[in-house]
Amino acid sequence: MLTAAYSGKHTMTVAEVDAAPPQPDEVQIAVAYVGLCGTDLHIYHGHMDARVDTPAVIGHEMSGTIIEVGDDVKDWSVGDQVTVMPLDWDDTCSACLAGHQHICQNLDFIGIDSPGALQGRWNVNASTLVSLPSDVSLRSAALVEPAAVAVHDVRRSELVAGDKAVVLGGGPIGLLIAVVARAEGADVLIAEVDASRRQLAADLGFEVMNPVDVDQVALVERWTDGVGADIVFEVSGAAAAVLGCTGLAKVRGTIVIVAIHPQPAPIDLQRVFWRELRILGARVYQRTDFERAVELIASGVVPVEALISTVEPIAATADAFAALADGGSMKILIDVQAGA
Repeated sequence: MLTAAYSGKHTMTVAEVDAAPPQPDEVQIAVAYVGLCGTDLHIYHGHMDARVDTPAVIGHEMSGTIIEVGDDVKDWSVGDQVTVMPLDWDDTCSACLAGHQHICQNLDFIGIDSPGALQGRWNVNASTLVSLPSDVSLRSAALVEPAAVAVHDVRRSELVAGDKAVVLGGGPIGLLIAVVARAEGADVLIAEVDASRRQLAADLGFEVMNPVDVDQVALVERWTDGVGADIVFEVSGAAAAVLGCTGLAKVRGTIVIVAIHPQPAPIDLQRVFWRELRILGARVYQRTDFERAVELIASGVVPVEALISTVEPIAATADAFAALADGGSMKILIDVQAGA
């Protein structure tokens, strides 16, 4: 089978290797598609070398078909179409014991901390599997994982129908948050600096603004009749967005920090105090978020084809990462079986 492995800064290596059989509690998946995400890009840039051993087969947004089941696996069969919730927790730490296994203090994020989906045959524990309806294509199902991120973010915010939500950052996760929030009945405004991403959001029916060219606070004030946004999602990862987000929220509004900020960012705590704002972190997802994401994709709520910029064969994984690094793409998929 072919694998694509991160082997050092800006280097992806494609190689032919033999597939190992699954362990008794595992299934083997013929991986169909793998989506490349921002975390994968951080790995590609060398920003996570302290965490990721090389060579590392990465990738965690995926879809595929079970082709072999381990001896102890009872609830899954060859031919089942699945995706994987790529989290492996220890069930012993204080977070797990409190019911928050998805943010286990010793979490193994599969595809980062252990081998991921950029391989033709992938062995995973059966407990990580999420079933796919027969009418959902494997191409579409590769977006279940990022959609689950968005579902979790919106659920964490406690958004309700009629809320005004501002999404700072119109990349794949920001746009998916906007889609999920709208499905829950919110009015959504997206702030994005990239013109092509703003156009895509507008084409999908969202209000958009360029935070560089407008007074964001004044625009949001007008949009909310002087009240401010009920929810602000910070998805851009920009320090300026963190500093400015408190000015967009209403009295007792909620700010959800979605983006990864490797370095501490300044925040206007005076505004947090003055308006009694609530600031929440939102990380990964739970099984219920995956199940809801599958529903949203199956029902056509998630505009899958609008989000997919291109599909490349696994042999072109290095070129795909270079294109993602250049910017402008939304979601690049790797067709793992192409050329197999």
